[in-house]
Amino acid sequence: AVAPAMRMGPVGLLVAVLCNPLEAGRVLALLAASPDGTVLDSRGQAIGVATNNVAEYSALVAGLERAAELGVDALEVRSDSELMVKQMRGEYRVKNADLKTLFLRASSAARSLGSVTYTHVRREHNKLADQLVNDALDAEASV
Repeated sequence: AVAPAMRMGPVGLLVAVLCNPLEAGRVLALLAASPDGTVLDSRGQAIGVATNNVAEYSALVAGLERAAELGVDALEVRSDSELMVKQMRGEYRVKNADLKTLFLRASSAARSLGSVTYTHVRREHNKLADQLVNDALDAEASV
């Protein structure tokens, strides 16, 4: 682990979620150091029944909080959730009460990092994060 006092250069956070509102939602946050793509931390986590938007925000909060623990001071969040990206940029308002709580947690965590940017990516450009979600689901199913 990297000591929190040690500051790092720009890091990318890929957020991918597989979620079915009728089943247990899944969330993953992946941290990769820029520019070489070295993975600092990756995790898949079951979050129970949740909407896709709640799962996306849960992944974002987990990733931002982990980035702070690692001493990251510049972060680019890349997600295929256009709604979340635009809400975090301030382009859209957050109206849903459940999302508002997660939005406030994410905003607070982002402020502790210094520089955070949000980029929307198409689903097919988030393949590494999707693969890690699938690996976590496979591991959970085999337990």
